[in-house]
Amino acid sequence: MTISMSSYLLIHPQGRVLFDTGVHCQAITDPIGRLGERRATRFAVRSQVGDDVVSQLALIGMRPEDITHVINSHVHVDHCGGNEFFPQATFLVQSREMARARGPDNPYDPQDFDHSLTYQLIDGDYDLFGDGTLVLIPTYGHTPGHQSLWVRDGQATPLVFTGDACYTQEHLDRDVLPQAVWNANAMAHSLTTLRKLRNTHGATLFYGHDPGQWQGIRHAPEPLR
Repeated sequence: MTISMSSYLLIHPQGRVLFDTGVHCQAITDPIGRLGERRATRFAVRSQVGDDVVSQLALIGMRPEDITHVINSHVHVDHCGGNEFFPQATFLVQSREMARARGPDNPYDPQDFDHSLTYQLIDGDYDLFGDGTLVLIPTYGHTPGHQSLWVRDGQATPLVFTGDACYTQEHLDRDVLPQAVWNANAMAHSLTTLRKLRNTHGATLFYGHDPGQWQGIRHAPEPLR
């Protein structure tokens, strides 16, 4: 199965915010060198040169230094691989996610996140600019400190970027979990939260790895909506 790996740019009067940074550009040009033979073989990267987040920002005339904030949904390789290219940004990560990443049983790859970056650790819900437009919501389960992003930009339909709290629409509709789960009960609870945002609050959800949805949305340099 070929899946999408997405990064989203949100432009706010108080800053320019990235939700996730995707895989490192070296994973595209030299996957074995970056990921190791086992991971590179198991998860074949089919992205092309120019698909990395820095190159995609260039399509809309932005440089890494233009980004003020980066939200990491979690610190798996396909969601924070490009972190090192944004040294001037503030990175927002759930404290329990970073505790796992820097703990003795760390299952993550330090080369993706362990750089001299400004990490702001948060606990639970967090209103980024204090005006309700960009609100981080905890969606634990895929990892100990996974988070999603609730966006209200003044248009009628709010948006939710789920990250890996929900891989595809089918996972949400059928209430099934993927194989990569840290805590099944917590992830099931997160799916319930996301389903409520969609069904009760009318939010449009952008799923973490839904190839069908990816084919149907606009990509850089076009705006999402």
